Amino acid sequence: MTEHSVTNPVTAGKTALVVEGGGMRGIFSTGVLDAFMKLSFNPFDLCIGVSAGANNTAAYLGNMYRRNYKVFTDYSVRPDFISWKKFIRGGHLMDLDWLWETTIRELQIDRDTLFRSSSQFIIGVTEVESGRSVYLEPHADNLEQLLKASSAIPVIYRSFVEVDGVRYVDGGITDSIPVLEAYRRGAAKIMVLRSRPESYMMHSSKNNLITRWSLHRYPRLLRALENRAHTYQEAIAFMRNPPAGVQVIEVNPPEGFRTERLTKDMEILEADYKLGYEMGEQLVRDWEPL
Repeated sequence: MTEHSVTNPVTAGKTALVVEGGGMRGIFSTGVLDAFMKLSFNPFDLCIGVSAGANNTAAYLGNMYRRNYKVFTDYSVRPDFISWKKFIRGGHLMDLDWLWETTIRELQIDRDTLFRSSSQFIIGVTEVESGRSVYLEPHADNLEQLLKASSAIPVIYRSFVEVDGVRYVDGGITDSIPVLEAYRRGAAKIMVLRSRPESYMMHSSKNNLITRWSLHRYPRLLRALENRAHTYQEAIAFMRNPPAGVQVIEVNPPEGFRTERLTKDMEILEADYKLGYEMGEQLVRDWEPL
């Protein structure tokens, strides 16, 4: 395994929470984190989220119980958000513009509570021009834009998201499971909330014609997309064989988990939220401090 050095540690030897994205599959980590909130459980010095995982983490640190449950089971299943009809006509398949405008107006993250949290919050994004991972600590003025940027899957969302003069897209392109970043920041006990069953393997594939055409002016971003499976499997290898002195708790949905990236079936979403909630209760019972 590649040697991994600790750089820019938060506080070496501390605890971290890492939350994977995955579109509607984030219903599972929503359930886990709602259980954590209900039981007032937050032993984490550092929280890193990507895409839907970043949004779930923000709601968790904002102590907004069932906020993202409502996002997934109400706002996200409306035709205003996921629409093949819009997409065929040249619009977004996942309309983040509509979702963000609506939820900021009706269900905004409690920023005061989030920024009072003792946990450092990091959002993973991908820089458009360089195609590299960037890990940013939000502040009150850019929180929503960073969360949106981390969720902006190229092609599915046809725009880029600009934050402080830099254009970003989905953090999951370059680092879907930022467990290595948590380690680099000094975490010795890392809980990773996944959105795929343990058996899932991501296989390398070439960008399809639509992606190549849509992003032809951004060769580094295209290269990052083609390299995604490698970085994904590297994170899994690290989790399952961590360095001495590092404990990783990998939390996966069960093999029967049915939610996919664009699932809108309420019965499936409800069932998979419940799976996450029950898992969260168990994790709290099993937690042993460092």
